[in-house]
Formats: sequence, structure tokens, C-alpha cells
Amino acid sequence: MKLASLKSGRDGHLVVVSRDLSRAADASAIVPTLQAALDGWEAAAPRLAVLADGLEQGDLASIAFEPEKCAAPLPRAFQWADASAYVNHVELVRKARGAEMPASFWTDPLMYQGGSDTFLGPRDPIVMADEAWGIDFEAEVAVVLGDVKMGTPVAKAEEAIRLLTLVNDVSLRNLIPGELGKGFGFFHGKPSSAFAPVAVTPDELGHAWNGGKLALPLISHLNGALFGRPDAGVDMTFDFPTLIAHAAKTRSLSAGTILGSGTISNKGPDGGPGRSIANGGRGYSCIAEQRTVETIETGRPITPFLAFGDRVRIEMLDRDGRSIFGAIDQIVRKM
Repeated sequence: MKLASLKSGRDGHLVVVSRDLSRAADASAIVPTLQAALDGWEAAAPRLAVLADGLEQGDLASIAFEPEKCAAPLPRAFQWADASAYVNHVELVRKARGAEMPASFWTDPLMYQGGSDTFLGPRDPIVMADEAWGIDFEAEVAVVLGDVKMGTPVAKAEEAIRLLTLVNDVSLRNLIPGELGKGFGFFHGKPSSAFAPVAVTPDELGHAWNGGKLALPLISHLNGALFGRPDAGVDMTFDFPTLIAHAAKTRSLSAGTILGSGTISNKGPDGGPGRSIANGGRGYSCIAEQRTVETIETGRPITPFLAFGDRVRIEMLDRDGRSIFGAIDQIVRKM
């Protein structure tokens, strides 16, 4: 089933959405919000599934589904943890700022805990005060979890995955080096992230989901031009169960925790950096990676970071070309 939160109060108003993303049905008679559904998933999920089936059959009242009226599926969450599962991306971005990458990054996941109190909806603008901050998008896949006990092993971690969605993990590239240089992690460099209109249960993904990876291209457009379409199922060094077990090593995770994959990144056919769309490659899921490859190839970055008025669109299509999660479609605006 597909679930969305219409903008209403702090936590949204839960609706089930048709598979073609054209219609929605009110779910408030079952649970008022997605967080409430996750808190009581064993009881709520079967009832929501019946509602979703009724919507598909045309057996109940519905409204047109309008992504611009959506908040993030979880407008705020108890926890947002973002990983760097595609180590190829980490290696390239660190190279761009002259930082060595420890060998342990290939065996021990990198993860940070970000702000989760002010997520952006799929059509909300990216509002920033200064272009000089180096505004960038990062296209990612994320999972929404049920309760996870501390010490949960990788073999059991998949059971905690309730939903999947897409995220634009907005980054301020020119603020990040100074913050990391302090040795205490991100804060200013990672403002509010945006999420796709809907979150879906794993069964909606068919053979594209193997329990740990989502094997479909993640498509990004910048100002209407194709920027990247790397495959989320390729070059993922750490799958989602591995990331969940890593996050739960020293703490339990509450229902509603969102765990991101990190920027989707594919290597080139020769095992080196991937190629841009213009050069016949799969492109990239963030500007920083394209700038790094440009620096390697020409000695300097060419593509600028986002400017006020720029538009970013992030979407994933199924094998038949249909949008799975709906699109994140945002304009950068001055505060």
C-alpha cells in the first residue's frame, strides 16, 4: 500500500493513495497520522491495507491526490539517521575537499544523526539565506522502521522495515568542511530534508526490492534537464539490514525512525568515477559528485551549486515507467 500525509497541524493527516497516485482515501477512522500507524503497526497495517484495496476497487469515497498538498510522509520524526551506503560517493566527495578516506569506511558504515523536527514536503521550496553556502541536493532512498531492539543482528533487521520512500538530503557544501574540521559532525551543513509524497510498503516494489536493496534507477533533474539516473541497487556497499543493525548497535530505535541510504552513486564501467549524463554515463545524484569528477578530468569544478530560482526534481519509476513514490519537486528560494 501507499501512504501519504496531507498538510494538517504538526503531524499531517493520513491518507491511503492509489497505486497510480491519482486518488486518496481518508484513513483517520483507523489512525489519524502515520506515526500513530507505526506505533500500532500490527493492528493498523491490516486495516489500512483493506482500505487501500477498497480504494483500488473503487469501493469507497476518495479525493484527487494532489502532491502539492502533502507534507513529508512523516512531517516530523523521532529520529532521522542518514548513512553513506554508497562508499564510492564518500570517496569522491572527500577527495574534492582534500580529505583522505580511511580504509575502514569500506567495512564499517558511516552514519550521522540529522534534524528531524522540520522535514519539508515534496513541493516545499528550499529556502536559504545565502547562495555562497554551496546549496546542493542529494537524492536518496530511505526506509521507515518499526521498533528495533538494541543489538538486533543483520539477519533479523529486515523485519523492522515498514515503508520505503525518497529523500532530498539538502546539503550546504561550503559549510560542511569547517564543521567537520571541528571534529563534532554536521549541524549547519545539513538543513531540513525533503521527502517524496508517498511512502510505500515493500510489497509494492515487486522484484525490484530484494529485502535489502531497491534495484531501480533514481532519476534527478536540474532545471528540467536530466542530471542523474544511477541505479540504487548497484554499488551499495551496505544494504539496509546492515545499516539498521549498525544504527542499533548501542541503542534501540523507536518506531518511526527514518534511515537514509546516502547519496546514490554508481562507479563507471572501468571501476573509476561514474560519467555524467552528457558523457554517456548514468550521471549523479548530487552536484558535489559531478564537480569532483570535473576536477579529476579538467583540474577544476565547472558545474555551480544551486542558485536561487533553480529547480530540482527527484523521482523513481517502476519497470513500466510509472512513478512509485511521486516526485520531489522543489525550487530554491531566498529567505
